[in-house]
Amino acid sequence: MRTLFEAGASDLDEGAPARSLAHLAEQAAWCTPDSCGAAATVSTGEDTSEAPTAVTHPDLSALVSVQWESGEGPIPTALDSGRATGADDLLHERRWPEYRAMALQAGVRSSATLPYRRDGITLTITVYGFRPGLKVEKGCTATDVLGELAATGLARERRYREALAEVDQLDTALRTRPVVDQACGILMYVLGCDPDTAFDTLRRLSQRTNRKLSDLAGALVRTRGHGLESELRCLGDRPRDTGRATAARDGAEPGRTPAPGTGHGR
Repeated sequence: MRTLFEAGASDLDEGAPARSLAHLAEQAAWCTPDSCGAAATVSTGEDTSEAPTAVTHPDLSALVSVQWESGEGPIPTALDSGRATGADDLLHERRWPEYRAMALQAGVRSSATLPYRRDGITLTITVYGFRPGLKVEKGCTATDVLGELAATGLARERRYREALAEVDQLDTALRTRPVVDQACGILMYVLGCDPDTAFDTLRRLSQRTNRKLSDLAGALVRTRGHGLESELRCLGDRPRDTGRATAARDGAEPGRTPAPGTGHGR
């Protein structure tokens, strides 16, 4: 688990500002009557041990960590059920023995966890009390309003970053399109195929060699297809004939002898 006492400000998953999560925990503790502290986590349903976490006091980090490690506690239960989960008095609580023992050792007698799900992200807010009877329900409370607003903000931030990534991918595709077209032209001539087949062959070559399609296309253009025949044989494709493949590679017209200084002897 990464806490804000251990991680840098840019270490939050999905690029969410760490200060915002820390501020959320502080505000949740301040808005909840009889609360002695709070924790906020962001989960994407994957490895929860790496879920970004903010706590208002370093001692509360252990209460979150023990839940990720044991898989038991109000936070995992709230994540699984999607409902508010808490313990009115941990002294008499029979669920979550490891969490209960650590909480009582820290002087915590009660806790409540509220989950908020948005677009594949789940935010949780947990408030703690030194006395029994701490209750926070979903509804029109200050803590719940904070959670709703924060979850919406996190989801918006994620969508924004995904949009930026898509724009970057499109920009890369546009910049690499000319060289990919040239590589497909070489394959079309060597194989005597149509553009779709040439692109599919280039894609399969990319997968087989574990190289980016744009990088492979660039190498194919730079070498004018040198060594292409052997790669095509591995894919089960056959060049039209050796002479035509060599001509395509060396830039000569089909049926003509390459100019002096070109070909394999270069």
